[in-house]
Formats: sequence, C-alpha cells, structure tokens
Amino acid sequence: MADPIRVHPRSSTIFHALIDISTIYCYLRRTPKPYQEGIQTQNMHQGKIIEYIDQGRIICSLCLQDKGNRLALLTTQNREINLSLKRVFLISTSTIDPIRPREGLIIRLRQIEELRKQLKNEINVRDLWELVRDENESFDFKYLTHLCFGEDITDDHISGLVRALFEDNLYFKIKDGRFIPCSEQKIEQIILQREEERIKEEKIRTGSSWLRDVLQNKKVQDPEEKQQIVSALIDLVLYGKESLDFNFSRELLTRTGVTDTQETQKILVRLGVWDKDEPLELLRLKIRTVFSDRLIREAEVIKEETEFNTLGREDLRDLECFTIDGAHTKDFDDALSMDTQGEYTRIGIHISDVTEFVLPGSELDKEALLRASSLYLPQRQISMIPEKLSHDATCLKQGVDRPAISLLANFDRQGNLYNYRFVLSVISVKKQLTYDGVNERINEDTFSQLYRLCEGLRRKRIEQGAMILSLPDLFIETDCGTPVSLRLLSQETPSRKIVAELMILYNWLAARFCRDNNIPTLYRTQKAPSEVLTMGDKGYTHYVFKQRRKIHRLVIDTTPAPHSGVGTDVYTAVSSPIRRYLDLAVQRQIKGFLSDGVPLYNREELDQIRMRVDPILKDLNAVRQSRVRYWILKYLMGQLNRTFNAIVIDVMKSRIRMVLTDFMFVAEMKKDAGHKLSAGMYISVKIRKSDPWTDELQLQFEGLSEKDPEQY
Repeated sequence: MADPIRVHPRSSTIFHALIDISTIYCYLRRTPKPYQEGIQTQNMHQGKIIEYIDQGRIICSLCLQDKGNRLALLTTQNREINLSLKRVFLISTSTIDPIRPREGLIIRLRQIEELRKQLKNEINVRDLWELVRDENESFDFKYLTHLCFGEDITDDHISGLVRALFEDNLYFKIKDGRFIPCSEQKIEQIILQREEERIKEEKIRTGSSWLRDVLQNKKVQDPEEKQQIVSALIDLVLYGKESLDFNFSRELLTRTGVTDTQETQKILVRLGVWDKDEPLELLRLKIRTVFSDRLIREAEVIKEETEFNTLGREDLRDLECFTIDGAHTKDFDDALSMDTQGEYTRIGIHISDVTEFVLPGSELDKEALLRASSLYLPQRQISMIPEKLSHDATCLKQGVDRPAISLLANFDRQGNLYNYRFVLSVISVKKQLTYDGVNERINEDTFSQLYRLCEGLRRKRIEQGAMILSLPDLFIETDCGTPVSLRLLSQETPSRKIVAELMILYNWLAARFCRDNNIPTLYRTQKAPSEVLTMGDKGYTHYVFKQRRKIHRLVIDTTPAPHSGVGTDVYTAVSSPIRRYLDLAVQRQIKGFLSDGVPLYNREELDQIRMRVDPILKDLNAVRQSRVRYWILKYLMGQLNRTFNAIVIDVMKSRIRMVLTDFMFVAEMKKDAGHKLSAGMYISVKIRKSDPWTDELQLQFEGLSEKDPEQY
C-alpha cells in the first residue's frame, strides 16, 4: 500500500459547505458500482451504511428498512428517521445485520463514524491538490481515494475522502461527476471571498447586537462599522431591493429583529442620522442641498468685492420702486414702479441683473446649472446660488443700489400699451411690501390705479384665449407650536393679481423683444386646449381639475410660437433669474444684446442648456409634490375620525377620486357598492388612517356635504 497523504485537517464555514453539498451529492449519485451499487434497486439498501447531510453536517446512519423511495434509518444518536432516497449521497457496499440488538448497532455505527473521521483527518487536501494540479485533467473520487490510501480501499476510505473534500472545498471543483483541481489564481480568489464573508459575518453579528441595544435605549459604544451600517440602512430605505448592500442590510435587520422599512427609518431617527420628517425624495434623487466651502467663499468674495459697472446703465434710482412678496421671502428678484409721463402712465418692472455676479462658466454658474432652480419646501429653502448672493448681493433689498434690467412700458389712459423698452438700469427699492399689506392699501391711488391697469391686462389676455384656472395655494406651516398647520391662500387677491400680470407682461414683452431683434432665446409655448369646457353646475373646482386635463403640456423651444395658457403670441421666462437657471440664461441673452449687441449663446447652446436642466426640474417638481403630500398626510394623521369636505372628480371601477377642498388635495377612496356617487358631487369623508412615512391614506364615505366646500 502506498504511503497515505497525512494531513492536518482544514475547516470551512458552514456557508461554503452548504454550497458544495449538492455538487458532491450529484457526483456520487452518478458514481458507478460498487460505491452506490443498487441505489435505484428496491430492497437493496437494508443493513447498509447511509450517509446524508443535515444542517451542514455529514450524518452516519444504518438503513433498517428500505421502503423504495424512502429509507428508515437509525443514527448514531439512537434516532429513527425516514429519509428520502434523494437526500442520500453515500451508500456502503458492506452491510450490518439490522436485526442485531439496538445497543450493539449504535456502538458499531459510532465506531464506523469515528474511523471515517480519523481517515478524513489523515487527508491533507492541499497536498492532494499539489500532487495533481499540474496534470491538467479531471479525476474521479475513486482515483483520488487510491492516491490518498493506496490500492486497498474500503467504504470508510471513500467516506474519509468525501468528508475531507466536503470540509475543505477550496482546492477542487466538481464538473460532470469529476473533480478538477482549481487554479492557484482561483484559490486565491476563493480565499479572498471567504475572508470577505468572514468580515461581513462579523459586521452583521456586531452590528445587529449594537442595533438591538440602540432600540432598547441602552447606552453602548458605537462599533467601528457604524458608518457602513448606517449607509447600508439609508440605502435600504431609499432604494429597497435596488440598494447596493441589500442582502447585508436585510440580514442585519433580520438578526436585529426588525422586519419592516418603517422601523428602519425609526432606527435612523433614533441614531440622529435623520430628522423625524426627513425628506426622503431629496436623498433618493440626490438633490444638491449644500454648497461647498469653496463656493461659499467665492460667493463671499463676490458679495464684498464686486462693484457693478454703472456705465451704460440708466439711472432710475429716483423712481419709487417697491417689491411685493410673501412675508417670509428673502430673495427679492423683482420690483415695480409707476409714474406719469405726460399723457401716459409708465409702468416699471425691474428684474435683478444676476449676470453681474454669476459669470458664465464660473464655478458658481456650473453649480447653478446643476441645481437648475431654487427649491421651496415646508421647513426649508434650497437656493440655486449661495445665500450670500441670493439673499444679499443680487437681492433687491430696500435702500441699496442694485443693477437691474428694467422694462419701461407706457400705457395710455385706456390702459392700452403704447410703447416699451428694455434698459440696463440702476435702481433703489424704497419699500418692501407684502401681499397682505398691499391688499390693505389697495384703495390708495398708486395701488388702485395699478390694480385697474392689471385687471385690464388680464381681460385682454382672456380675449386672446388665456384660461384662468387658478386655485388657492396651500401654505404649510411646520413651526407653529403644533406638528403642522395648513391653510389656503387665494391667488385672486388684488396684490397677487398685480404681481402675476406684471410678471406676465415682462416675460411677454421680453419674448417679443428677442423675436423682433433676432436674439436667440428659450420660448415657452403651449398649444390650445384639446377641448374647452364650460363650468356648468358642478362647481369651479371640478371645472378647473377637468379643464386642466385638456391642456397640452408646456414646451420650451428656441422657436417662437403662441402660448395659449397665458394668451400671448410669444412668451419666455426671465423674471426670476435668482431662482431659475433658464431665466438667468435668457437674461444673459438680453443683457448681451443691450450692452454690445451680441447675445451670449447661440440656439444650439441654449438647447443644450435646456436639455441639461429639464430632467433636474422634473426631479425638483417630484420632490416638491412629495413633500406637500407628506405634510398633508402628517396633518391628517392627527385628525383621525374627523370629517372633511370633498368634491368627487372621477368615479372609477373600484375607486373614487376626489379633492379634499380644505387643502386642494387629490385623494382616493375605495368604492363601495352602496356609494351612488357621480362626478361633481359634494361629499364628506372621515379620516380612518393617515401615515406620511408609508404614504398611506384611508378615507371613509360619510355622506353628502351639507355646505358648499368651495367657500374657501
């Protein structure tokens, strides 16, 4: 007999052992006689030693009875089990009389198992691999058993080899029933993978223990892996099965005892990683929310050192300029003025000249392009440019000289536009007013005259096809002493009409100015509605929601065309350059033409800017809608079992879509067989459940509304 290859046993993780069970089993099932002689023949297994895998361990047993596809087995632990023949991976050629006393059978089984373990321990799988790796061929396990133990081999030797390869599955792979030595490179790769698995397992063990303590409010030291664990949990909440470490996160939470995503969110809040009202869409869409230190320093330098050039600018500082904005506004980018020029009333609309501070191609400009727009959310404002500029240097603050691009438009006594011109200007705002403040002073000469003029501008737009489909804006207040406060703000007050009409006027005439002077620009166009509805008897809110569905989407293009929505032959957007990058781009075009007759961009460059900005704007809009919905649901979470008024918009097969008129919020309710509802009906519904984290709202029909829900 050849000298056996004696070894120090190597171990493998249960994880990797389980991977190879099926391959070893498949190989042995294909093995010729005598090693599985009679495996398909009924009544041939009684008295034979049967080995199978259970929970990652090789079990040695004796077949007491062959039942065809199932075997009655006796284990070394004196347990009788029924096992499917499919689970067997090794059957001996020798037999033991199963009729012998049970105690003797157990002793014999244990002796056999111990011998096989000893034989396994004599095999050094690496030495075996070293012996055959250069032969460039595959081997059956009979041949490998002979290499280890010489010519005379028994069932015990075969089991020893199989056990050794089962425990140390690093050096051989199995293919088509034969063992193939792995390459050295493959072995190194497997070792690395196993080490990574070991480290991963340790992180899961440590991390799950830490998280359990956190959930139990225990004071514990943070593990070294805290950042990785936190990052993995964040990704799981944001991206679910698409997260990079999904399996790691799922196993971590399973061992922690957490099964639902909402609990994961609570963990992140408990850890102080997230606020309790964390805007997940901001994170999910990777919206840029902070400026780098370098950009903040650059903005500071611009604010302190930039002195705008007054040469070539018309001095309009003597005008009584004023701003009209919300009470919380900080970035004032438009101001108004009105004075008399002979028989004409001259309206001044003055837009902050942001181009003086944000230079094309600068780092600030590149960042503004990546942000595309300022984002206004409940609880926070995310500016397009740093606040040192948006709230200061470019802001039309009271009592400070500022560069502007002003529209000076003359109207006759009948409110007809006589002429207009755009000029580079210097202005100084005298008063900063709020919408509410102007409404209170609307009967004063300046504001009453301005309001009458704007009412006339609106009538003319309506005559040109404009559709007034405004609904109240929802104002969400989150720092009011209660979790959240909601109230509607009408867009049809005199002050808001003044601002809206004069911004439309500025944008319309800016588009005309660009078209008539062949200045490439970004026009906003909109086809006429596919259908014009009448209000009928179903109410204004129902009409607005239905009519809005008939309106074609807005198109931004370099070719001028009518805008049916505002009722103008051409239209652009240039009145908010502090807040919107496309407005800034158009302002640069007008500024370039006014200063030296040369616009900055050609049409192709403008189109490239539009294409870069468009997907970002869609993401910002998605975030805005998501956050509004979140805060409404949070408010309703505190209004369980309270009833609210609604207007039915659509009755579908299984759902009823409605507008909760207290918030102008579209919601759905399951349709009940007893609901005899139709579009336009005023109803009341009860809040049964509201969960902003899971975005769930359950409503219950209470009855027809007793009051007109359109009295805002």
